[in-house]
Amino acid sequence: MSITVRQATIHDLDLVAPLFDAYRVFYRQPTDLDASTRFLRERFQHHDSVVMLAIDGEGEGAGFVQLYPLFTSVRLARLYLLNDLFVAPQARRHGVAAALMHEAADFARAVGAAGMALSTAHTNGPAQRLYESLGWTRDEEFREYTLRF
Repeated sequence: MSITVRQATIHDLDLVAPLFDAYRVFYRQPTDLDASTRFLRERFQHHDSVVMLAIDGEGEGAGFVQLYPLFTSVRLARLYLLNDLFVAPQARRHGVAAALMHEAADFARAVGAAGMALSTAHTNGPAQRLYESLGWTRDEEFREYTLRF
């Protein structure tokens, strides 16, 4: 499978939004392509996130990764949260996820970020193996907490 990965723009909404909607459905949210499109449009318009898009040889969206900027006070630098990673079912097992991860890391390095962070389910073994194969390390020092509203 031939894949090209590049940074998406607002002009790619028709390719990214269905993937984003499928990503949300994967996480047990109801499908809502209109809401997914609105959400992404706002991220692009406000420069809230960076989206890397994988496109197959037919010009169809094969996957995406979405990065959100954060800052580390201790290191006095920018970090990126790799919040969303999704590969379309027909594109899985073709190196798309790894290509997206590489492109995301290249982007973060190019803009001078101090690093990247992500979280995944304890039970998501395939993702954990991918991340570790790409040099990501599991944090053994800090425990992550969330407060939901």
